[in-house]
Formats: sequence, structure tokens, C-alpha cells
Amino acid sequence: MATVAETVTAKQHRLGELREFLMSRRARVTPADAGLPDGGGRRRTPGLRREEVAVLAGVGVSWYQWLEQGRDITVSPQVLDSVARVLRLSPAERRHLYVLAALNPPALEAAPEDQDMCDGLRRLIDAWMPFPAHIMDVYWNTVLYNDAASIVLGMRPEIAQNCLVAFFTDELYRSRAPHWESIAPKVVAQFRSACTEAPDDEGFRAVIEELTERSPEFVELWERRDVRPGGQTRKELEHPLVGTLMVEATQLRVPARPDLVIVMHTPLPESDTAAKLEWLVSPEGRRGAMYPIAG
Repeated sequence: MATVAETVTAKQHRLGELREFLMSRRARVTPADAGLPDGGGRRRTPGLRREEVAVLAGVGVSWYQWLEQGRDITVSPQVLDSVARVLRLSPAERRHLYVLAALNPPALEAAPEDQDMCDGLRRLIDAWMPFPAHIMDVYWNTVLYNDAASIVLGMRPEIAQNCLVAFFTDELYRSRAPHWESIAPKVVAQFRSACTEAPDDEGFRAVIEELTERSPEFVELWERRDVRPGGQTRKELEHPLVGTLMVEATQLRVPARPDLVIVMHTPLPESDTAAKLEWLVSPEGRRGAMYPIAG
């Protein structure tokens, strides 16, 4: 347990970091960036002045000065967002500002320059072959999947392009999961855990409403209100061509794209799973795995 002296020291360090961070961000924003006149050619220090930041953010000049000096003052998310806007902070920098101001940080968003990462993520999951891998967004909508995920898990264009909806409604996937009933509560609990980060988000509500209409099993599990963080799930699959497959599904996140989740399926030692997966993605195995396949 931290002593009083250690707590005070940590707070001083945090406020000092806040001071240095705000000064460095202010220095890089030019008057032109902020839509201000350049002073008629008169020389001035680089970056915005403190009073300019205060006016543009709609806060008091003294208050902003105290904030940048690292004084122990009360701040609100709304005011920090205004300051972040004026200082042109990236999503990661805005979140860092919240942390330094001792507020609960907002969810990390993808920066504009990181929005287009699909080519690299496609290479990542293709390099995971012959093992299944797929990528989904925060609502569990399918973004990408490799050939092994199609062959083994039945991911394909003609089914619902949402992993949770497909889990409950795709008969092919359910025919591959002999212990589907034991996995389903964990899957629903993980989705509820994801929902808690944005309980009023329309995207989550749309998935829940669709499944409420289509799956009584989902409704029963959803009403349990169980919560389980995403992590690793052991899966036993029964493939009509090779028999039992034992894999471990692991959810991974890329910090630059917090809106995406990468799900990698790793073969477990049981049932010679790795060798079976290698055969399934071979030319011979692919010929035998053409859809549809009866369960």
C-alpha cells in the first residue's frame, strides 16, 4: 500500500507531466492552424499563446494558465475536450491528457492515419495459415477472415456478417461445434462485456435486436446478464472431413486500431489438430471442403 509521501510524489509527477505535455502541444500549433491572424508580420514566439488557447477553447485565461502550470484544479471532460480540439490532439494524445488530468480516459479511437490498415492486417491473418484467423469490429461484424477460417469455421459471404449473429443462426457452424451449448454462455457474456464500454451505442443495440428476433437461445442467455472479458476460449470442432479439431481462440487488439479485434485460432496438441488443419487447406483438402457440407 502506497504511503502518503509516495501518493503526493506520484501526484506531483503527474501534474508535472501535464504541464510539460500541454506546453509541448501548444508550441506546435501555429496561429494559422488555429485560424488566427499572424500578427501583421510582427515576430512572435512559435505556437499559440496561453490566452489564445483559452479564448479558442472557451475557458478562462487564468484557469487555463493554472492547468498548464500543473496546479491541482478541478477539470471536466467537456473542458478537456475543448482544449484537446484547440491543440489538435490525436485520439491517443486526448486520452493521455485525460490520464494526466486524473480523469477516466475515453475509449481509444483509431487515428486518421491508422484507419487504413487492412492490407497489413490481411497479411497478418494470411500468414497465420493454415490456422483459422479472422478480424471483427467492436460490434463483432466480420471485417476479414483467412481461407482456413472459411474452411474450418464456415465463414463465407452468404451468411450473416456478424460473428455473434452467425454463431446463433448459422447451421453449418453449429454442426461443427459438438459442445456449442457450453460455449454459447461464454460468447454472450463476452459480447455483453464489450457492450458495457458503450451501453447506448446504436451498433450494439442493432445486433441485440436482430438476435432477439431470431434466436430464443440468445434471449435466454442475454437475460442472465453474465459478463466475461474477451481472452481465450478452448474450442472443440467436429469437421466432416478430418474429425475432431481442438483449437484455442485468442482475441488480440492492435493499439493503433482499438476498434478491431483479431481472433487467432491456435491448434492444441490433442487429436493431431495441426496436421489436420494443414491437410484441410491443401489442394486435396480444399476440394473436399466445398460448401455446403452436411453436418
